[in-house]
Amino acid sequence: MFLTYEEMIVHTKDTVKGVAAFLGKPVEEEKEVEEIVKMCSFEKLSTLEVNKSEDKTSKRFSCNIAYFPNSIFFRKVMVGDWMNHFTPEMIKRLYHITKQKLQGSGFEFRFD
Repeated sequence: MFLTYEEMIVHTKDTVKGVAAFLGKPVEEEKEVEEIVKMCSFEKLSTLEVNKSEDKTSKRFSCNIAYFPNSIFFRKVMVGDWMNHFTPEMIKRLYHITKQKLQGSGFEFRFD
């Protein structure tokens, strides 16, 4: 299964349903989809509360992870921001590696 950040932002609920089905845990109820979206939102995940929480609001899905400083995982919610952290040479190299690794997969990573 291939996902892009851009697709997840535009089609969040459909993406949640697709990932759940892919993992063999289909979810159809809109309320449950909304709960998953809320639990896994940037706002929720970027707080220490989620890393330390023992809350198991949903027994089927859990976004809890081992404790790491949130700054390791989260920067800001902005499509294409990654390009601000790479030099033109790094972007060129990443493009070639990605193209080579994804060849034949049917997935094409967009660099725009």
